[in-house]
Amino acid sequence: MGSMERPVRVLFVCLGNICRSPLAEGAFRKLLRERGLEGQFEVDSAGTGAWHAGEPMDPRARRVLEEEGAYFPHVARQMTREDALYYDHILVMDRENLAEVLRRFPEARGKARLLMDYLGGGEVPDPYYGDLQDCREVYWTVEAACRAFLERHGPPIPSEEGGARG
Repeated sequence: MGSMERPVRVLFVCLGNICRSPLAEGAFRKLLRERGLEGQFEVDSAGTGAWHAGEPMDPRARRVLEEEGAYFPHVARQMTREDALYYDHILVMDRENLAEVLRRFPEARGKARLLMDYLGGGEVPDPYYGDLQDCREVYWTVEAACRAFLERHGPPIPSEEGGARG
């Protein structure tokens, strides 16, 4: 199939789509850019709630993404049924939001899971009531989980020697 294959569609989900899911989306976009894989994935993020829909990401999240070279323009939005149908992987930050996704969108069954499952389990802590350092730590956590996801679902990484067999 080669270039005719459609991109793998990945959606990151948290509560309000202004902290954790944009941090994860930015980290994943950066990893794709570094590996030259942007064309092989379609990436977005959303929140289970609509409180922040239409707003930019949290200023602390933006600062961390800028520091990490992972900033991208972002406007918060709420997850929709269309998202549940469209995306191949719906990576959720915590159990409460995963339960909400599955309750509202039965179509997400088999696609939605905790992002931290790729690092052995757990949840991504919400830095909303924390400080800039909390946002940095969340970024480093989601970046590691995104790297693990990409290692499982992305193409093989060429070896240092260039991948040629002798």
